[in-house]
Amino acid sequence: MSRVNLKRITKETVVNATIDIDGIGDSNIDTGVGFLNHMLESLSKHSGIDIYVKADGDLDVDFHHTVEDVGIVLGALMKKSLENRKIKRFGYAAIPMDEALILSSVDICNRIYLNFDCDLSGNIGDFDSELVEEFFRAFVNNARIVLHIKQLSGSNKHHIAEAVFKSVAYALKDALVKTDETPTTKGSL
Repeated sequence: MSRVNLKRITKETVVNATIDIDGIGDSNIDTGVGFLNHMLESLSKHSGIDIYVKADGDLDVDFHHTVEDVGIVLGALMKKSLENRKIKRFGYAAIPMDEALILSSVDICNRIYLNFDCDLSGNIGDFDSELVEEFFRAFVNNARIVLHIKQLSGSNKHHIAEAVFKSVAYALKDALVKTDETPTTKGSL
């Protein structure tokens, strides 16, 4: 069940998304938020996860609800796609983008924790860069994973944000490798 779909409807947004964790990194993203589209396309391409998203949100208010709800839906889809699947579980990557260097490490373990240690504030074009953390918080909470994202260097907000998405993509790609048995001393996650 690697290809899953979910539609979320609230008073603020309508998000319809599909992912395939056995994909090839294909994507079709339309959130109404250009920078988020760009980041999700990068996440898809570098993780090998096919991601299709159509989101309509209250962008006249701001981008927050749309970004957060897309994170909620993609996280829930990740959780759903991993039911009864045996995977490597742990993954990490250190990804540079010019002067920025970001380290991400993931444990797909049915526990929730996000450590987002990046210096992102202010805008990237019309995108509030603090929404990068909001996206990953929503994703982590709904995927039920542990994710650490640490900025090792960087000053350009666009480079930092893009390296975040790419490093998470490669960490996920590493953790999602199929195995004969998911490593755990507990017997199940």
